Amino acid sequence: MSETASEELGYEQARDRLVEVVRELEAGGLSLEQSLALWEKGEKLAKVCERHLEGARERIEAALASVEDETGDGQ
Repeated sequence: MSETASEELGYEQARDRLVEVVRELEAGGLSLEQSLALWEKGEKLAKVCERHLEGARERIEAALASVEDETGDGQ
């Protein structure tokens, strides 16, 4: 999977593929090179998930700040 292809995945897709990678690694039976390639793929997928989650967190914080501004409860 190329860097660009993994970046275009939605959160759920990236998460599901990451789960598959983890299962393959846990199952064992792979050569060192295969394991390293899978690990690197997993790292890329994890970063995609992190970016999606960070974006969601920012949207939630912005929405909460907007609500606080509207209610005047800016604690």
